[in-house]
Amino acid sequence: MKDFLSLASQRQSDRAFDPHRPVEKEKIERILQAACIAPSACNSQPWHFIVVDDPELKNQVADATSNRIIGMNHFSKQAPVHIVVVEEKSNLTAGLGSWIKDKNFAHLDVGITAAHIVLAAEDEGLGSCIIGWFNEDKVRKLLGVPAGKRILLDIVLGYSTQPDRVKKRKKQEETVSYNTY
Repeated sequence: MKDFLSLASQRQSDRAFDPHRPVEKEKIERILQAACIAPSACNSQPWHFIVVDDPELKNQVADATSNRIIGMNHFSKQAPVHIVVVEEKSNLTAGLGSWIKDKNFAHLDVGITAAHIVLAAEDEGLGSCIIGWFNEDKVRKLLGVPAGKRILLDIVLGYSTQPDRVKKRKKQEETVSYNTY
């Protein structure tokens, strides 16, 4: 088990996977447990996860995420698992808070649970990538997502074939201050 800073430092957005190595169901279940315990505004838990691991359906979902013309997400077909994140309705308290504060707490909450998913995947020895660019209507039809619900993310998982790379980040002094901006 890694300490958290090491885990967070090791995690990267992987864009190359071993398409012939399936992800064990036990690992998927532990990742989903981590996702479901993520905090959310007023404990609203405004998410639903659709695990897509059927090879044919997964390839159709992957086709809906890729755009070869601009080179977007063409790697997604290699990943053996897609976790599609659907936004669910917030509870009354979180919804009211979102309206009063003009902040979409459900989207913030989905971001938090997505972080849990990719960090749990890293802890399981898996690579991952969060995809926000996809044909939402096509994915909706493929997965039977009811009209009116938003599909916010597709998180791909698998055994990465990419080497670890150094993170390029702004210096902490550029992004952190104490007590004033």
